[in-house]
Amino acid sequence: MAVIPPTPRTYGAINWLGLKTLYEREVRRFMKVAVQTVFGPVVATWLLMVVFVVAFGANERSMGGVPFPDFLAPGLVMLTVIQNAFANSSSSLIVAKVQGTTSDFLMPPLTPLELTIGFIAGATTRGVMVAVATALSVVFFADITPQNWGWAIYFCLTASILFAAIGVLAGIWADKFDNLAMITNFFIAPLTFLSGTFYSITVLPEPFHTISLFNPIFHFIDGFRYAFTGTSDSSVLVSALMAGGLTVVACLACWRAFKTGWRLRA
Repeated sequence: MAVIPPTPRTYGAINWLGLKTLYEREVRRFMKVAVQTVFGPVVATWLLMVVFVVAFGANERSMGGVPFPDFLAPGLVMLTVIQNAFANSSSSLIVAKVQGTTSDFLMPPLTPLELTIGFIAGATTRGVMVAVATALSVVFFADITPQNWGWAIYFCLTASILFAAIGVLAGIWADKFDNLAMITNFFIAPLTFLSGTFYSITVLPEPFHTISLFNPIFHFIDGFRYAFTGTSDSSVLVSALMAGGLTVVACLACWRAFKTGWRLRA
C-alpha cells in the first residue's frame, strides 16, 4: 500500500513552511560567507573610526555639543545597515536572474505576499546582525549605549526593511550586475555620504541645508543618532513618520512587482 506523504501544514492563507524555507535560504546565503557579509562591514567601520578619531584627532572635537566619536558612531552603524540590507536582497535576485533560477521561488506555491516577506525578512536579518556586530566593534572609540532603545530599534528595523525592499525592486529591475552597480554608485552611495553621517547639516548653508532635509537617509541617520545622543538636526517624529511611510510604500511596491511578475517572467 502506497504511503501518501503529508502535505505541508498551512494556517489561514499563508504557506508557513514555504515562507520559512525561503527565509532560511536567504539567511544561509549570507551566513555561508559571513566573513565577507557580516565581518567585512565591521572592519570597514572600525577603520573609519580609526581614521577619524585617532589619525585626525577628532576625539578632541565635538559636533552639536556631542563628542565627535559619539556623534559619528551611530551614523556609521546606520550606513552599514542600509548598505547590507540593500545588498542582500538585490544580489539574491540578480544572481537568480543571471543564472536563470528564478523558477526556484516562482514555481513553488508562494504568494506575492510570502515572496515579499521572505526576501525582505532575510535581508533585514543581515542588516540587524551587521548593526549589532558593528556597534560592538566601535565601543573602544565611542559611547554606543542607546539612551532610547525604542527609537534605536525602530530606526534600525525600518531602515533594514526599507532598503531590503529597495534591494528587491532593484534586483527585479536589473538585468545584469552593471545595472545594479549603477544604482549603488549613482543613488545609494551619494545619498548615504550626503546624509549627515560625518557632519551636522546645521553647518550647511542654504539651499543645501533644506535639500538635505529631503534626503530620506538623513532622517534614518538623524533619528538613529538621536536614540544614542539625545540630539538631532530635525524633529525625530518627522523622521519616524518619513521612515515608516517610505517603508510601507516600498513594501507595497515589492508586493505589486511579485504579483504582476514585472521583469521576472519572460
